[in-house]
Amino acid sequence: MENEKLYENWKRNIILFLGSQTISLFGSSLVQYAILWYITLNTQSGWIMTIYIICGFIPAFLLSPFAGVWADRYNRKLLIVISDGVIALVTLILAILFMMGYEALWLLFLIAAVRSLGTGVQMPAVGAILPQIVPQDKLMKVNGANGSIQALVTLTAPMASGALLGFASMEVIFFVDVVTAAIAISVLVFFLSIPAHQKAITDKAISYFHDLKEGFIYIRKHAFLMKFFLFFALFFILAAPASFLTPLQVARSFGEDIWRLTAIEVAFSIGMILGGILIASWEGFKNKIHTMALASSLFAACTFALGITPIFSIYLIFMGIIGLSMPFFSTPSNVLLQEKVEGDFLGRVFGVVTMISTSMMPLGMLIFGPIADIIAIELLLIGTGIALFLLAFFLLFSKELVKAGMSVQKQI
Repeated sequence: MENEKLYENWKRNIILFLGSQTISLFGSSLVQYAILWYITLNTQSGWIMTIYIICGFIPAFLLSPFAGVWADRYNRKLLIVISDGVIALVTLILAILFMMGYEALWLLFLIAAVRSLGTGVQMPAVGAILPQIVPQDKLMKVNGANGSIQALVTLTAPMASGALLGFASMEVIFFVDVVTAAIAISVLVFFLSIPAHQKAITDKAISYFHDLKEGFIYIRKHAFLMKFFLFFALFFILAAPASFLTPLQVARSFGEDIWRLTAIEVAFSIGMILGGILIASWEGFKNKIHTMALASSLFAACTFALGITPIFSIYLIFMGIIGLSMPFFSTPSNVLLQEKVEGDFLGRVFGVVTMISTSMMPLGMLIFGPIADIIAIELLLIGTGIALFLLAFFLLFSKELVKAGMSVQKQI
């Protein structure tokens, strides 16, 4: 088998891989929060913030289908290293310019766009590379653990970024990100050997656009993938109010205190950490679609509850449960794709996942954001909560999805 030797040392390999990605993610998160707060404090402009958010989403969305083809045609580890390196180089240049006193806003938009491009390249590559180094029956544990690690970074990075901004300048945080990226790249290059998958070492006589077209044909021919992506798109659109409008709801309904806005983020992150630990240890139902349906129902019920809860402490509990439900949704969905999609098409399939995840929530905000200025956010949460609950039944009543969700035989 192509990955037999890698599987012999899979625990060491996955610790090195996830460790390097965590270090890189932490540095990136420091910069992300620092830039967000810098723009907020220095401009206090909704339009400037909107431009920054667009720069952080659109490039990844546009690049994802192409990056998916790259993840299938080329060495996936090399793609991750190159994207980390380019982001680190641009961040280093930005740090030097800030040190020289040149702090134009367009530079921050540029770094957001470059980071978004890096995300667009990395997400399909990371999603596709895990089955190369992890035995199939361990994918649920590894993806669950990875979810907890990412949630922990999400919890600690804003605290660390805020602490650094208290006594250091922006360029110092940029340099921290460059160092963490260098460490992550060094681990991948010098300590982790991941052979290129079969398609990456074969002749590239077939054109790039043929591969792109072939990927979409592959998805269209698999009924479960078409329905899976339709569910994903609808879920992310309906999840937008609970994901983006709850801080505004809290400010309007409970008070504009900063600690309240911080509390909902902390509650959500703690819930995600616990959810990742639980799914990694339990591994969910035998059928991954049933686990996703449970998570969708929990998310729906808590979204509805956020719209009717008058007590802030109880509100935080429901926010924490929403966070807990997310690994029960994302982990089995990732593992299902890693198990059921042929290795040579994994990059292109995860490219489509990246397109959906980077576009549907902003689209949801374009729908629900303006409405939130006309009707109460509580009504939006109640309505989307009911719609999400009904959407969960879409999973359970789809024969193709339920069949695809059945667990594979464990490897000996």
